Amino acid sequence: MARLSETDPLPILEALIRCPSVTPDEAGSLTYLGKLLAEHGFQCERLAFSSPGTPEVDNLFAWMGKAGPHLCFAGHADVVPPGRSEDWSHPPFAADQAQGLIYGRGACDMKGSIAAFAAAAIDAFAATDQPKGTLSFLITGDEEGPAVNGTAKVLEWMSSNGHVPDHCLVGEPTSDKELGDTIKNGRRGSLSLGISIEGVQGHAAYPRKADNPIPKLVRLLDRLGSTKLDDGNDQFEPSMLAITSIDVGNPTTNIIPARATAKLGIRFNTENTPQSLMSLVATHAEAVERELGGHFTIVETVGAEAFVTEPGPFLGVVLDSIEQETGLVAKLSTSGGTSDARFIKDYCPVLEFGPTNATIHQVDEHIGIEELRSLSRIYRSIIGKYFLGDDA
Repeated sequence: MARLSETDPLPILEALIRCPSVTPDEAGSLTYLGKLLAEHGFQCERLAFSSPGTPEVDNLFAWMGKAGPHLCFAGHADVVPPGRSEDWSHPPFAADQAQGLIYGRGACDMKGSIAAFAAAAIDAFAATDQPKGTLSFLITGDEEGPAVNGTAKVLEWMSSNGHVPDHCLVGEPTSDKELGDTIKNGRRGSLSLGISIEGVQGHAAYPRKADNPIPKLVRLLDRLGSTKLDDGNDQFEPSMLAITSIDVGNPTTNIIPARATAKLGIRFNTENTPQSLMSLVATHAEAVERELGGHFTIVETVGAEAFVTEPGPFLGVVLDSIEQETGLVAKLSTSGGTSDARFIKDYCPVLEFGPTNATIHQVDEHIGIEELRSLSRIYRSIIGKYFLGDDA
């Protein structure tokens, strides 16, 4: 390809969308990206990881340079399933263009960001042999899935092989109404709970001969749902608990069930930890047990710890680059779900910034072509400021 098309993110995004890389199949996306980066001086390492009960996942680590500072761009080439193709006005893996938009699964989440940063990196070092530091890509095929054999294991490999970055930028689609209005400088933690309680089955006409577990479970859920977890802080909104499922497995009206279960999800801020939340749940469970009898079994799954990246020079570089391109002063946010930043924060400060997220995971997912190019210019500016202190 000619140099112009290499530094334009549009053809890169077209090629990536046309790879149907539904988790965990990279479907040629990492092969294409690795070849492109290698042609422009990056060293590339394909890293495949597996673990019991989960599929093998391909990942890509590519880097240019040998010294510090080390800036890493992290992202995922895998996408969620498109659903029924007939519901799309443009085929989900065709990369069709219409009215200034490019359509396809992953256009926003997050092949658009990968294409934009790849174009920016190629352009930034087109006239030099090496950056004044190290620029790298950590691209996984497992972010939309279990996230077991992806970023977390690549980071372990990077640490063992002398590639720990000083800062990381994740290309998640963080912008809300328009490109550049929001940066994620942290994420809430996530905790999932499964609660069950055993009773004694019996006829609904003779409730004294049974032990109904439902009132006990409902009492506990009411207590938990009515409890304020915290007031939040300057960086985070208050922690929130959501009851997501209640089940007794009872198809009839004349049987008292022998078991009742519930599922809960908690998104929490830095005022809490999984341990403090589990202690709170246990305290309420013990109170209900004393009041109504029975014994609750509680199984917790920690999805992520809450974290925040404090203001500093790296955040300043990103904010300045966004304002220079868009005229906007980006808002700092810690809202939303989890991302692979939850793994990266254990190694270096991490920020998330990418395109608008209005159509992520939706039918007819798309990104504006000019938005894509504007995003690439922002990334190009970040690279220049990070390594050279300017936009060279």
